[in-house]
Amino acid sequence: MLGMTRIHWNPQATSDAPGPAPDRAPLGYHRRLPGYEASPLRDAPSLAAELDLGRLWVKDESSRLGLPSFKILGASWGVYRALEEHIGGFEEWSRLDELAAQLGRRRPLTLAAATDGNHGRAVARMAQLLGLEARIFVPAGTAAARIEGIESEGASCEVVDGSYDDAVARSAREAGDRCLVISDTSWPGYEDVPRWVIEGYSTIFWEIDDQLSERGDAAPDLVVIQIGVGALAAAAARHFRSGVRPSPRMVGVEPEASACVLASMEAGRLVTIPGPHDSIMVGLNCGTPSVVAWPLVSRGFDAYVALADERAGEGMRALARAGVISGETGAAGIACLLELLNERDARARLGIDRNTAALVLSTEGATDPAAYEAIVGARPGVP
Repeated sequence: MLGMTRIHWNPQATSDAPGPAPDRAPLGYHRRLPGYEASPLRDAPSLAAELDLGRLWVKDESSRLGLPSFKILGASWGVYRALEEHIGGFEEWSRLDELAAQLGRRRPLTLAAATDGNHGRAVARMAQLLGLEARIFVPAGTAAARIEGIESEGASCEVVDGSYDDAVARSAREAGDRCLVISDTSWPGYEDVPRWVIEGYSTIFWEIDDQLSERGDAAPDLVVIQIGVGALAAAAARHFRSGVRPSPRMVGVEPEASACVLASMEAGRLVTIPGPHDSIMVGLNCGTPSVVAWPLVSRGFDAYVALADERAGEGMRALARAGVISGETGAAGIACLLELLNERDARARLGIDRNTAALVLSTEGATDPAAYEAIVGARPGVP
């Protein structure tokens, strides 16, 4: 298959997620944030026909709580829970300014994070809303537009000479009584916040349940999710493997240059992929899976796909034809589906036919407008 370096079929895939089932507490929290609304679940009939599917839904995360990515969902819940633990609990509140007021004597207080762009900007936004400082660390080669986005939230942004993993290590050194590290990946001794970030992403899937129910539609038969360190993928696995019956087939997608989960599945243990991690799918440029995400990601997916960069560009153009503005990382899900379902063997192994209903996530908008225009051939929002 041109453009797909490899696929790993998971013989240990299970329809039952380990650990507790998700609840709606993060959704209730997100509904109290200023500007909350459920992101659109878009029907894409032309793409469904192209793929010989019955239905295709695209969860469009190009605008979420004022930012061009889903990441604010995990970051905001992770920040809230971390602050709650740090100060010993909050009194009742209904508006975010009331929550911020309770941080009074704890200031000055800083939030720190490593990022390829979207997570760090989300942490910086939460710091701004709560009257806190933010220090964000990005790997070498991060696009200027993403750095500018982070700095526009009032945060400092330091470029680390190395990979995303190096930026994570640098951010970890900031931890202290006056600085909370808000990471979406984990390492030994640092596991609580990444678990809360995973919980925060559950809002996406509760919204999907509610949107499908409102339309009278059944749950999807096939779900394709971007992996990265595994936080979003873990949230998807927990949701769709905890009570959704029949449980859908699930496929995870990574860039070929940093397919750390696929490599770990092949090795039967967590492994690190050495850099450089230079895919245009920058939000997935991760060399090491998250320890806390691993139990869900390693058991919850039927297949793991490593995708070449040119396929992400094809995905962006396909979504643009369907009226969805998506960046390179955001389009990885539909790009994987376009590639995967053109293969007869893959369709057969996933049980896919022309009645199948599929779901993909477009996890970001055009976070690098210049790159979007170069790949799609039009400015974001301009036909």
